[in-house]
Amino acid sequence: MNIFAEAARLEEENRPFALAQIIESRGSTPRHSGQMLVMADGDCIGTIGGGMIERLVIEQAIAAISERKARVFHGRMARTGQDAVGSDCGGAMSVYIDVHGLRPRLILIGAGHVNRAIANAAKPLGFDIHVADIYPASLDPVLFPVGTTLVHGETFPAAIDKMNIEPANFVIIATNNQDCEALNVLIEQPLRYLGLLASRRKVQTFTQQLRQRGVDDDKLARLHAPIGYNIGAETPEEIAISVLAELLQVRNQSAGGLMKNDIRLTRDKLVVIRGAGDIATGVALRLYHAGFQVIMLDIAQPTAIRRTVAFAQAMFDGKTCVEGVTACLANDVNEAFDIINRGEIPLLVDPETRSLEHLKPRFLVDAILAKQNLGTHRNMAPFTVALGPGFNAGQDCDAVIETNRGHALGRVIYHGYTHPNTGIPGNIAGHTTRRVIRAPADGVMQCRVALGDLVAHCGEAPVIAPLSGMVRGLLHDGLEVKTGTKIGDIDPRGTLADYTTVSDKARAIAGAVLEAIMKLGRR
Repeated sequence: MNIFAEAARLEEENRPFALAQIIESRGSTPRHSGQMLVMADGDCIGTIGGGMIERLVIEQAIAAISERKARVFHGRMARTGQDAVGSDCGGAMSVYIDVHGLRPRLILIGAGHVNRAIANAAKPLGFDIHVADIYPASLDPVLFPVGTTLVHGETFPAAIDKMNIEPANFVIIATNNQDCEALNVLIEQPLRYLGLLASRRKVQTFTQQLRQRGVDDDKLARLHAPIGYNIGAETPEEIAISVLAELLQVRNQSAGGLMKNDIRLTRDKLVVIRGAGDIATGVALRLYHAGFQVIMLDIAQPTAIRRTVAFAQAMFDGKTCVEGVTACLANDVNEAFDIINRGEIPLLVDPETRSLEHLKPRFLVDAILAKQNLGTHRNMAPFTVALGPGFNAGQDCDAVIETNRGHALGRVIYHGYTHPNTGIPGNIAGHTTRRVIRAPADGVMQCRVALGDLVAHCGEAPVIAPLSGMVRGLLHDGLEVKTGTKIGDIDPRGTLADYTTVSDKARAIAGAVLEAIMKLGRR
């Protein structure tokens, strides 16, 4: 059998396989040249010589198919030592293992004008195209690229059922009038991409109906709708370009946007935030959604207690997500820029702000909330904003934000100070100081409850809850603490409390920061 003809057939069918080819052979080896096709289940066509080395190459090929990534295998015909394969021939062989038949599968629900245009534009981009419709005439092969799989069903749910849709697939719904039937089936499936061609009004109607059916927000958040980029597209061909731009962004895990807006080329919208606690995170989210590029600086082991809404948690876990936005720990400035360019927020361990020399942000926000100035000054960036007590606006920074709860919360001050620190936590359901848990002695933090747990004012634990309610804040396990350190926060509202979203205080302060940098940036 001609293995290259077989490889071409498998490639056309988009069946995953690996091509293993000897690229170097020294000394006594089973063969000095040869190729072999390896399927995902281990079946082979051809040989590179048999024996132990071929068995190991097959194992490596199966792993390469699973990882969807090529590799080079090195084997020595020896019993011991590096790359030994357990034989006595004495030679050595290197085999290049390439992976094929892994074109991403694009499934188009509906065979109308737009999906036809998408199919024809997607073919040269390497997609394996499948189209479903309930009208046989719409599935005329002449209308689609060669190799398109066409599926007919009496209903769209029936056609979808025939297509064996998998989590790695890209799916686009664009029917004449049965989008809802298709969406009801597909919204429940985990997919690489699910897009709906629809107006904003239709999207709002559908999502409201899905919520009423009990579909949770996590599943709704996966839906791309309305689909595509806003480029003023009107014709099916223009819409196809808009849609495929979004598909490629998802496939390539890119941030999208104009190339000229790459963070390395312009810093006009770059904001560095000192601190990554819950208030700093609220600020970061507001600026991120307003189109700014955000980098956060903090210590290696931050003492944020509202960890479910603090990007500081990425310092421990490497990555965290708050309200649908992901933050990642970066090892250096270049990696931080890469994280920004893929649409996420980077964190750097840099309490001394040494990275500012390389970052060169236009704006700097001190969101440490230490109740004193820990080194922020106006020369750190063209425009500086600080939160809370300890800063003199007009001298230490360009603006300071009032953080004390009350009528002035969120006020932007351009000359002078905020209210002094009261030392009293915010009032929740009549409780202030009592709802804050502090370390009774020096030691290492050991969490016995989790964030979101309900606790009562009783028990034998070393640290007893001061009142009943929900654990809204809790210091990270393993941190060393001193007597009196704030280690937790009880919300007396219990089940009515929300520990998963940014607080009203953080949102008010974040809005003030956005106001300040927009005003300062106009100077």
